[in-house]
Amino acid sequence: MSKEQQNQPLPDFDWDKAADKGFGTGYSSADRGRLEQMYETTISPVQEKEVVKGIVVGITDREVILNIGFKSDGIVSSNEFRDLPGMKIGDEVEVYVENQEDAQGQLVLSRKKAKVITAWDNIQKSFDEDVVIDANVKRRTKGGLIVDIFGIEAFLPGSQIDVKPIRDFDIFVGKRMEVKVVKINYANDNVVVSHKVLIEKDLEAQRQQILNNLEKGQVLEGVIKNMTNFGVFIDLGGVDGLLHITDISWGRINHPSDLLALDQKLNVVVLDFDEEKKRISLGLKQLQSHPWDSLAEEIQVGSKVTGRIVNVADYGAFLEIKPGVEGLIHVSEMSWSQHLRNPQEFMNVNDEISAVVLTLDRNERKMSLGIKQLTEDPWTQASLKEKYAVGTRHKGVVRNLTNFGLFIELEEGIDGLVHVSDLSWTKKIKHPSDFVKVSDELEVVVLELDADNRRLALGHKQLEENPWDTFESIFEVGSVHKSTIVAKGDKFATLELPYGIEGIAAIKNLAKEDGTLAEVGESLDFTVLEFLKDEKKIVLTHSKVKHVPAEEKKEERPAKSAPAKATTSDAPAKDAEKSTFGDLSVLSALKEQMEESEKKGKK
Repeated sequence: MSKEQQNQPLPDFDWDKAADKGFGTGYSSADRGRLEQMYETTISPVQEKEVVKGIVVGITDREVILNIGFKSDGIVSSNEFRDLPGMKIGDEVEVYVENQEDAQGQLVLSRKKAKVITAWDNIQKSFDEDVVIDANVKRRTKGGLIVDIFGIEAFLPGSQIDVKPIRDFDIFVGKRMEVKVVKINYANDNVVVSHKVLIEKDLEAQRQQILNNLEKGQVLEGVIKNMTNFGVFIDLGGVDGLLHITDISWGRINHPSDLLALDQKLNVVVLDFDEEKKRISLGLKQLQSHPWDSLAEEIQVGSKVTGRIVNVADYGAFLEIKPGVEGLIHVSEMSWSQHLRNPQEFMNVNDEISAVVLTLDRNERKMSLGIKQLTEDPWTQASLKEKYAVGTRHKGVVRNLTNFGLFIELEEGIDGLVHVSDLSWTKKIKHPSDFVKVSDELEVVVLELDADNRRLALGHKQLEENPWDTFESIFEVGSVHKSTIVAKGDKFATLELPYGIEGIAAIKNLAKEDGTLAEVGESLDFTVLEFLKDEKKIVLTHSKVKHVPAEEKKEERPAKSAPAKATTSDAPAKDAEKSTFGDLSVLSALKEQMEESEKKGKK
């Protein structure tokens, strides 16, 4: 039934009869039923919790009266019609039926809820039918933009604005943009839209055309869309390609930003193309000739060149003669010294230095350089033989220790070997580290010089006279000396004799009077059995010492002379002689000499 028909009076209704007998009392039951049925047909069927259309029948300052074809009109606050400033009586609007009849019998309507429900219905329909929506960008937010679609705020991620990265979102605020709904989350009332999908659809045909015509060696124009540490991604017109950092320049660069910038247009060449993975490798330096091809002919082996250090490694450094032309300076070519050191002790990245060309291969594009060749080889100096003549004394720095000795650097490039046997006259040194440390300064004397073979034999103990010449008269065979057992092995024990020298005794010769063997740490009298000067070896025994009473020792003490050769029976005399050694001037001088030598060794 139309709105006009609803507003017309019932044709069979007798108003006079109704006025005379009271409203509704002048009709029979049949007439009343028929009239009620006719009245019900004039009312539209309205369900709660649904959106319906209504006609504006009244407008006040505070309210808008709407007729939705129900038995009563509904009233809606005028605040809900602020978006319709030109609304007038007779306009049709959508409203939401909240309640057919509240406590006051009033029909409760809401235009705000009707707008929300209608908007979500339109959003779902757009998503189902893949419809393009005209959205208004309201503001920017973290990670993207907020846009208005059908009165609902939706999120447009920054990655979905365009196919290329967008760095300034503010330029889109207040503008209109076509989008598609890509995700709906009713639980959180969240809608995600995308503008990128529309662009990708337009680019798909262009992308496929590029891929079909792509081939190695082809030169294309592109725009840098992204930059990383390992290279840049270039947009070739819907297809991305990677320009690796090593293909940007023939020279070394630390980062692509050293030469390139975002949004920069440039020509690149296709180096490789993986059709299945659709990966495109691009090159920029390949559009230029290789710098080695233009290397000056004047540069030959022996030439002096100047450049910049571009890399320092453990084994050497790379010197860039010109962008793309580098030479290796091996660490062994940095100094005349035989002891390899860290290249960073000589140079750092970006240092400007000169070097000499040692080898050059233009075909292989390889070059080796040296910087020590800029100075004279110290072994070829005319004054070398005179400066390091046999017997001359020098001070040097310990650079290296080995099992057989140590190497001392006397000056840059001049090294000498001190054999372990030439460190001390008296101490048995098993390893040089027991005597000296790396970087220590040590005084030495030249024992031998071979300039042709770059060999220099040095000694430290030769700085002092050989004390074993004196020991020969002190530790005569048969003489007795107070000694301390410092170590015991399977067959021999090591003894500490006077003046800090060592001797040995067979284990069986450690037997004491009570039959037990002397232990480490005990100090006993030992008799010299053998004195081997050349081997610097003294063999002693305790078992053969004849113990003399103290009274007899006192009586014999004044005797200052002793037989040339001692026998077992002469032990008391030798014991007396032993007690007078400290008074001899020669021993006193020897002791001072050894103490001084030992101090120098420790230094």
